[in-house]
Formats: sequence, structure tokens, C-alpha cells
Amino acid sequence: MKKELLIVDGYNVIGSWPHLNQLKLKDQLPEARDQLLWDLSEYQKYSGKKIIVVFDAMYVPGNARTVQVKNINVVWTSKNETADSYIETLATKEQSLFTQVEVATSDHAEQWTIFSAGALRIPAPELLRSVRRAKVEIKQVTKTYHQRPLGNRINFNETEAQKLRDLYQRLNQDQ
Repeated sequence: MKKELLIVDGYNVIGSWPHLNQLKLKDQLPEARDQLLWDLSEYQKYSGKKIIVVFDAMYVPGNARTVQVKNINVVWTSKNETADSYIETLATKEQSLFTQVEVATSDHAEQWTIFSAGALRIPAPELLRSVRRAKVEIKQVTKTYHQRPLGNRINFNETEAQKLRDLYQRLNQDQ
């Protein structure tokens, strides 16, 4: 089975997702970045995909760096490097028989470059739909889990279960 790698063009996705774009337009770009990473962190846990989010240095000047935020790798490009060029290089390098690369962006030129490298492209609105579907499914699973009786949520081997039943009967006989 191939490993799955999702590379996200951070600022492109922020500009494409309405709730994040609203934050950006209110000069709350750090909050928009944090929300994007939060959303993608939940999605990563659900999907099992490795996720790398790439941000241009244009909004945060400084040296290029890679940091781990939650379970996401976050890359800040150098001052003279665009996120597009970094993503194209990374996608070409990582795409292989063993790794399927997907790139999330709504930049059409970048999508075609990525596609020619053998990677898959996913428009930002489609990624948003996937993230939202994952959240709904996670809520349904946790709701179902919490509605089950406690005894059905704890796994005991048969010996332990019998000891608990015996203890329960003894305690009820004393009352």
C-alpha cells in the first residue's frame, strides 16, 4: 500500500476557504494560519495521510524553516523562494512507486505542473469538503461511542469479565 502525502499551499488555501479568508481580510492572518493547521491536524488523524503545509516567506520574513505543529509539518520558504516552487520541487522528489503525492491548491498553473510530475491535484474547495466530511464522521463515531453503555466500551478478557460479574453479584446480594 502506498503512503499518502498531502502537500498544502497554505496561503492559497487560506484565500480559498471562506472562514479563513474572512480572518485574513480582517488582518487576522496568524489566526487564519492557526485555524488551518488545526483543521488539517484533525483531518490528518482521520485520514492517516502525512501532511506538509507550505507558507511563502512574503508574510513572515525570516529564514526558511520547518517546524512540527501538532502532527503537521509546516514549512516556511526562504525570502527568495515561492511556496509554488518549493511545492513543485517537493512533489517531484516525493512522488514514487511507494508514495502518492496530492497537492492542495487552487492555483491552476501549479496544478498542471504538479500533475505533470505524477502527483495528484486537489482544489482547495474540494479539500475543505473532505475536511468537513471527516469532522462530521468523527462526531458521529464519538457520539455513538459515548452512547454505548460503559460496560461495552471497556474490553476485558473473559476471566476478568467473569470476576467482575461475580463481584457484582456478591455486592448485590449484600444489599
